[in-house]
Order: sequence, then C-alpha cells, then structure tokens
Amino acid sequence: HLARSLPLPSERDHLRPRIDLVVFMIDIKSKYSLKNVETSLTHVDASFFLGKVCFLVTGVGRVNACSIDTNAVCKLGEAYCSPVLFCELELEEIRVATAQRLLRMLQICAGHIPGVSALSFVSLMRNSDDY
Repeated sequence: HLARSLPLPSERDHLRPRIDLVVFMIDIKSKYSLKNVETSLTHVDASFFLGKVCFLVTGVGRVNACSIDTNAVCKLGEAYCSPVLFCELELEEIRVATAQRLLRMLQICAGHIPGVSALSFVSLMRNSDDY
C-alpha cells in the first residue's frame, strides 16, 4: 500500500492490513520530498524504528540534478536508527535488485524468516564504525 504522506486516514483503519515495514521514499531531486518525509516521521510509532523503517533514496544517478545533500539523508537514517538505501529507478538492474532487497526486508519484518528479527537484521546492516 502506498501513501503520499502520514498520518493515514483513520476512517479505513478497520480495513487496513497490519503494517510490517514502512519505506520512506525520498527523491534526491526534490527538497519537498525530504520535507514531506520529515513531517511524516512524527506520525510513526516509536516501536517501528526498531527495524521496521527504512529510507529509499531515488534519483542518485543524476548527481548534477540533486537538490538534497546525501549527508542530510544519511543523518536522518542515523537519527532514526534506520537503514538508507540508494537507488536509481531508471536502471532496470538496480530497480530489480532494490525491489528484491526491500522484499527480503519485508519478509524479515513480517516474521517470515525463522531466526531473524527486524531488530537483529537492522543491527547487521549498521556500519561497524557506528559502534
């Protein structure tokens, strides 16, 4: 399910499936995109930041068209203890690899991979320099 921003409308709460993973998409060419994500973050329950949130940054193949500093996005990932994935959606190989990575993250977050929790997975993704 996709949403342009948070909070989600409450009138359909009873129909909404359980949310296992929240992926915030940031278009590196749009400052509005980053601001929208920053605003939406306040509506996410703190428990989701224990391995069930990631940031997907698109448009990274066009460095000259960037409106957002990649360091700002990396700092956002650090602040929320959530992984940041960079991709270029226009390249099919990268798009497919990113989709497979997100699907694997979703399987872990939904509890479909025995022996791996969302929290342990996110700790494996962290850079060893962070410790």
